[in-house]
Amino acid sequence: MRAGPDSPGTSTRQRTRIHVVSDVHGNTEALARAGNGADALVCLGDLVLFLDYADHSRGIFPDLFGVENADRIVALRTARRFEEAREFGRGLWAGMDRNAAIVSAVRKQYAALFAAFPTPTYATYGNVDIPGLWSEYAHPGTTVLDGERVEIGGRVFGFVGGGLKTPMNTPYEIGDEEYAAKIEAIGPVDVLCTHIPPEVPELTYDTVARRFERGSRALLDAIRRTRPRYALFGHVHQPLARRMRIGATECVNVGHFASTGRPWALEW
Repeated sequence: MRAGPDSPGTSTRQRTRIHVVSDVHGNTEALARAGNGADALVCLGDLVLFLDYADHSRGIFPDLFGVENADRIVALRTARRFEEAREFGRGLWAGMDRNAAIVSAVRKQYAALFAAFPTPTYATYGNVDIPGLWSEYAHPGTTVLDGERVEIGGRVFGFVGGGLKTPMNTPYEIGDEEYAAKIEAIGPVDVLCTHIPPEVPELTYDTVARRFERGSRALLDAIRRTRPRYALFGHVHQPLARRMRIGATECVNVGHFASTGRPWALEW
């Protein structure tokens, strides 16, 4: 992480640089470098890699069931044949302790991922994360926030993790009312950090998956009402628009870190 005063002859005010990542999905190697040159790292969730839609050999699912079965379930989900995908999955999991197998695999990923976080890191959950495990792996330099605020470099950051309920039924999907309550609990902030985007078509449509992901109406209303400087999020891997302005707020999808390995930078 960056440290030290300004160079001689420059302003004495220390500038602050934050690096932001989302949708890490197992990219531990790049995560270990994500804080280089920054005063802090912000992570907007989805650390776990359950199944890589670009490389079906990577993730918990192919490790358990093989690449051919991963190919099949990706094809069903991409075609939005969700009930067939669920039935196919139930057949694969039959006779296995699904929860135990997933938790064991997630623990291995979390051990490596949390060890890669620099100090300080401020993180919230994604929809594929398992919040109950984070306290076991977050070291003292990592602050986990959900429905909470923190000051970084003189600016107030608010964090809301997780996603809204979908047919995919990922681990940390919550109801609209619960999500809205967390947004309300934060109140006005300078930078609003969430895993999912506000409910705007250009920000929720995935151009490769060719479907709309779920965005939050409560988040959109809060942006319009409280007018943060920035609203930062991820979740949609290939959005129609990566950034747009809503009133006074610059809304930014910080990118699919799993594939790019590059953080988004904010400096003031």
